[in-house]
Amino acid sequence: MARAGDVLEDPQSGDRLVFLRTAAETGGDLLEYELTFTPRGFAARDHLHPRQSERHEVLDGSLGLVSGGRGMRLEAGDVEDVPPGTRHRIFRTQAAPLRARFALRPAFESEVLLETLFGLARDGRVDAKGNPTPLQLAVIFSEFADLGRPPRPPPAVQTAIITPLALLGRARGLRARYTDYSEGVSEEAGEYVFIDRWHVDAPVEAVFDAIADATTYPEWWQPVYIETTTDGPPGVGRTSHQHFKGRLPYHLRTESTITLYERPARVGADVVGDLRGRGLWTLTPRDGGTDVQFDWRVYADKPIVKTLTPVLRPLFRWNHAWAIARAREGLEPYARRRSA
Repeated sequence: MARAGDVLEDPQSGDRLVFLRTAAETGGDLLEYELTFTPRGFAARDHLHPRQSERHEVLDGSLGLVSGGRGMRLEAGDVEDVPPGTRHRIFRTQAAPLRARFALRPAFESEVLLETLFGLARDGRVDAKGNPTPLQLAVIFSEFADLGRPPRPPPAVQTAIITPLALLGRARGLRARYTDYSEGVSEEAGEYVFIDRWHVDAPVEAVFDAIADATTYPEWWQPVYIETTTDGPPGVGRTSHQHFKGRLPYHLRTESTITLYERPARVGADVVGDLRGRGLWTLTPRDGGTDVQFDWRVYADKPIVKTLTPVLRPLFRWNHAWAIARAREGLEPYARRRSA
């Protein structure tokens, strides 16, 4: 996970990115970074961010921007905001690299996408123009389509075209994420890395107690959690057993042991069973409520999931997203009731 001050460099183009404020540090509200670069690749083509606004601020040099059909040249000190869903592109107005600051709201997983693009360049997985192969782009697009996509054709048509290409790319061992925490780990081994963030309008203590106590999950995380048992109150060393499911037609059973317990800020656990890995919940008070972040790195050991991972990873990630959406729906009202 990126942190403020982390640097990404493209040895081929000389592009250099410095993270200024990251999703983890802003509760998912904002990703801000400084980039020294020459416009090219995806950013230099017409595209849009379906659910994010993007701020362009030139620090040194000049930058061309077309937004909503309006062309402009931004000089040092100029700032231009592009609303969500607005067609735009940037273009070069000078031969030398320029320096600019970009801000994306909300952050979502934009920093992971940036790390991936720079990681591909670092590992020589791009062509002479700095572009990944079509199959690699399809794999990336299948995972990050909500962060940016071409304005045409319609989204449903884009998905219909990209999905079989992405499946083929994954079957050939291509990954959607090339970052420090996933580099060198084969996705065919059944590994998944998830980072989910949202805000809960409830006191942090109540939110923490709900998350730390697995026996409450069937009450608020419905219909995902079917049954949970534990050997005692939450604390380091305590073990619980979970029986849960998603939208796909299979059930999972795991055993979790709490390895970190810092009320009301952080709770983490190691997991074994049909899934094997580590989860970390980080809670931050804000505006009378709580920013929730769930970092989940897991290996799918259930035979059917592990076998199908190389070709059905996008479907399994959709299944995870569905389950997290149920947590978003249930956690807030449950925590508010408990804090009343």
